[in-house]
Amino acid sequence: MALLENMRIFVRVVDLGSLSAAGRNLRMSPAMVSHRIQQLETHLGVRLLNRTTRQLQPTETGLTFYQGCLEVLEAVERARSSIAAESGVPSGSLRVTAPLGFGRSLLAPLVPEFCATYPLVEVRLRLSDHLLDLLREGVDVALRMADLKDSSFVVRKIADLRRVLVASPAYLEARGRPREPADLAAHNCLLLRFPGTQQHQWTLIDRAGEAVKLPVAGRYDADDGDVLTGWVLAGQGIALKPLWEVAEPLARGALELVLPDFRPEPVTLAVLYPHRALVPAKVRAFADYLVPRIRASLDAISPDAML
Repeated sequence: MALLENMRIFVRVVDLGSLSAAGRNLRMSPAMVSHRIQQLETHLGVRLLNRTTRQLQPTETGLTFYQGCLEVLEAVERARSSIAAESGVPSGSLRVTAPLGFGRSLLAPLVPEFCATYPLVEVRLRLSDHLLDLLREGVDVALRMADLKDSSFVVRKIADLRRVLVASPAYLEARGRPREPADLAAHNCLLLRFPGTQQHQWTLIDRAGEAVKLPVAGRYDADDGDVLTGWVLAGQGIALKPLWEVAEPLARGALELVLPDFRPEPVTLAVLYPHRALVPAKVRAFADYLVPRIRASLDAISPDAML
């Protein structure tokens, strides 16, 4: 088992390109990762990695061994999954990623319940509004709010999330209430953006059911959706948010709908996992557990009737 674990560590090092990144991913110190790689090299009698002060690259032999490791680890996962499927007891470590606000509010409370139902599964939850590379990061299951039409992964839809434009009453009193989508050009639009993003636009559905794409801008943006929620509540501008996320401040009057006759396009919330001939039992169990409960939570949090 030590050899298998060292192979798994080696694969993460090659995938992530550094000992420290692999250590963070595996919850190990860089020193321990280095020690395990050295054990593997000693066992094989070859150098697998070339190390310099600035980079780490697999040797030619290391690349060949890396491909073999992938095949072995995939075979082990298939074997474990087949046994788990027959026994009906999912097991193993499950790496899950989700957007920050969604993960905190709706997903995190379900994890202890899931683990109580499946005590042999260990959930490693990573929350980020950045779109992680699922294969590179070794993610088993991802929850995404995005256009997933071209996804190469298995996609299990949970719901189409209604989104709304919102602002505080104080902001709208001071800056005026937009009456047409073009009026947004005169407002501070609070944007969810990531490094490298050059443009941003919002797509609204007009009264005739046609999509209207609008370039929008603001004096500041953030890569954390919760930061945008805080700013809009503080009267700093107009934000595009999933309805479930702002339903409570809308209900108590802390926020108002902006351009209610021009609805933003909904966004798909779905569970994603890498396509495999045999889906691991732990992944299938997690998805089966999650989907109906999140649907119920969304129905309870953001019914259209409350607006």
